[in-house]
Amino acid sequence: MRLPEAAAGLTEDTSVAIAQQIQWVPIELSTGSLPTGLLTTSYVRQGTGTPVLLLPGFDSSLLEFRRLVPLLAKSCQVYAMDLAGFGFGDRTVLDSVNPALIKQHLKAFCEQVIKAPVVLVGASMGGGVAIDFATSYPEQVTKLVLIDAVGFAASSGPGRLMVPPLDKWATDFLRSAWVRRKISERAYYNRAFVTPDAEICASLHVQMPDWAKGLISFTKSGGYNFLKDKIAQVSQETLVLWGRQDQILGTKDAARFEQTLSNGKLIWIENCGHVPHLEQAETTAKHIVNFLS
Repeated sequence: MRLPEAAAGLTEDTSVAIAQQIQWVPIELSTGSLPTGLLTTSYVRQGTGTPVLLLPGFDSSLLEFRRLVPLLAKSCQVYAMDLAGFGFGDRTVLDSVNPALIKQHLKAFCEQVIKAPVVLVGASMGGGVAIDFATSYPEQVTKLVLIDAVGFAASSGPGRLMVPPLDKWATDFLRSAWVRRKISERAYYNRAFVTPDAEICASLHVQMPDWAKGLISFTKSGGYNFLKDKIAQVSQETLVLWGRQDQILGTKDAARFEQTLSNGKLIWIENCGHVPHLEQAETTAKHIVNFLS
């Protein structure tokens, strides 16, 4: 597999570097729905030391960690992967995309590629994936970092649109460059970060085969609306990082995480929106490294 041709338009050094480092690996899954039992998975790896695995958000890709990966790689062995049905992995062999598949795929990736317990770092929906995984397989997760994570927040309304012919309309709407730009503007506190390079990073994966099919399938599944009662079950030491000016999820859930987690600590990222790992990458990396040490 390879990236869409639009990747040639990347200009930021961190974007170009991470795009050049993407690898694809066949991950063996036990589900009987795959013709060969293998799911081609995209990921990057940098550094040595403690294994840290970064999980991106909804309708995103590992490119959202382009600024964080090289900073963490100075201290850790960093992986950033695309979740099943998202990013630059193979969707064409998937009959459906849902949290159960994503969890099975994540477990298989950890066992077949990393081969050691990991520190999970989940951003937005990736935080929900991390919570689900850490409570299901606590022996696989040493620590947890949640960045402006879903968990208490219910998924938004597009699920009701994912029936023909509205599903095509909804995905065409989300594919629109104007719509994606407006979402990016809302994600950042400082809109100067919404550059042409950032727009390519945020939309490159929509050009992958069966992008719309995977998005429709996942949204129909209900997503991560079931996590509310799981948060109190998290046993690992957990760091919650939250942008003070988050306009995507708001800020109320940050304190709820700190109050509900038995071993959790909240740190606010000032002058920052929903994506601290992009908008305040050095501050985010510093807090994560301090947490690990």
